[in-house]
Amino acid sequence: MNETRSDAAEGDVDTVRTAETLFDVVQRLTENDGATLAELAEELDYAKSTVHRHLQTLEQLGYVVQRDDGYHVGLRFLEVGVTARSSFRGYDLVRQKVEEIAEATGERAQFFVEEHGKAVYLARAAGDQAVRTDPGLGSRIPLYAASAGKAILAELPEPELFDMLERMSFEPVTDHTITDPDDLRAEIEAGRERGYFFNREESLRGTHAVGVAICGPDGEVIGGLSVTGPSHRLTGERFESELPDLLLGAANELELNIAHS
Repeated sequence: MNETRSDAAEGDVDTVRTAETLFDVVQRLTENDGATLAELAEELDYAKSTVHRHLQTLEQLGYVVQRDDGYHVGLRFLEVGVTARSSFRGYDLVRQKVEEIAEATGERAQFFVEEHGKAVYLARAAGDQAVRTDPGLGSRIPLYAASAGKAILAELPEPELFDMLERMSFEPVTDHTITDPDDLRAEIEAGRERGYFFNREESLRGTHAVGVAICGPDGEVIGGLSVTGPSHRLTGERFESELPDLLLGAANELELNIAHS
């Protein structure tokens, strides 16, 4: 008997749901740094048998490992992550520049890219005075809560920027996070005039950051470069003049190197 259109559509829905469940399991294991079968089933509100089937599949493929304390994501994901990072144009140049900035400032330096409306840590380095506060490579934060994220937004074509702002939920990360679209618009315009952007405890209490955009040879934004440090050190002339000048110079060098790589 031939499959009807409704049967095919229902099969497609089941396939999507299965994939969503699979990635729900992976996400929970990542966020919780591992979990038992019972913990996963309770958190996800799935039957233990359902979660167990997905864990078995992931384990057979090498993406999950079982230890004495439960299940953990496997090192197969490291291979995927390294491949994803290496596919970014100019990654080695970016990493080198981030390390140079961290050494020169003594603070934490990082490079973000935009993906699905979030700022994603692609590279980072810590200077000799750096605070260990960042969530790690691959972690995501709202673009509007990061200085480099604002710099990325400012370089988007107006229609794309409008669409992205319309989709943003503007949930606060701290008490200082910008959560009003009009306020963010004003911040973006001010930063465009200066050429750099500030983060005053908007992503983490007690820290300030300054960021700039990195653009490709055709003018398209490819990421954002920033320096983060304690608010008592990133203040006054250092915060408002010295670090922005350093970042603008670094951005110019990086853009030239990427363009000719």
